[in-house]
Amino acid sequence: MIRSFFGWDRTPFTREIETRHLHRSQRFEECVARLQYMVMTRSIGCVTGEIGCGKSTAIRCLKDQLDANKYRFMYVSDANLKPRDFYRELLHHFGLPPKFLRSEAKRQFQHLVWDLYENQQKVAVIVVDEAHLLSGDMLQEIRFLTNFQMDSVSPLALLLIGQPELQATLQLRVFKPITQRMNVRFHLEGLSLQESRDYISHQLEVAGSTHPVFTTEAMDAIYAHTRGISREINNVCTAALLDAVLRKDKLIDAIHVTRVLSEFKEQ
Repeated sequence: MIRSFFGWDRTPFTREIETRHLHRSQRFEECVARLQYMVMTRSIGCVTGEIGCGKSTAIRCLKDQLDANKYRFMYVSDANLKPRDFYRELLHHFGLPPKFLRSEAKRQFQHLVWDLYENQQKVAVIVVDEAHLLSGDMLQEIRFLTNFQMDSVSPLALLLIGQPELQATLQLRVFKPITQRMNVRFHLEGLSLQESRDYISHQLEVAGSTHPVFTTEAMDAIYAHTRGISREINNVCTAALLDAVLRKDKLIDAIHVTRVLSEFKEQ
């Protein structure tokens, strides 16, 4: 509907955008660079940020840039993750049936990671998303991953991704052994006002727009509501575009934005 009305090649503000077309703010570039550093140095690190600020997009960008001949990417996201399930899921990534007991599954995983590193010259890259929801037991298990034979060399990179409360949890004394081994801790913030304007313009350009669609006042109103959180910007812009289509308007001003925001508040 939106694409055909405006005559664009694709619909903007969706999650389907290819990583090569991503808008790269300075803070986003810094985030990806930190992730790349963790991978290259085979270290443990932590990236936090508010919901919808672009953490998952940064991980997707990282994955697309990894050389499959050098790295084995593994992604885990489960709020109720338990240590045994953690190893079982990682072993499934290797296509290996896991042993039933946690201790045996742990040894299986340890052997596979070292075999991958020493015999196949590949580094395991483990991304644990929604890490702020991990239990204390699971965080302690992650401590093991930073511990086995790693004082001399690490066979893997471990990336913890979560909301800001993850940083607060890791500050607890019981988790100090984990934070002491963390080479990188990074917080991804929302976009600034100018970055939000640039983000909206970039999305429209990638979609195939050749002229402005949102007025400056409209973009500023969107920023005031979303605080520069990209997912929220996508939601408001999409709603405003749909409103414009229904009204057959080719230009979206602050009135359109105010109207759709009032509908958001009623939901």
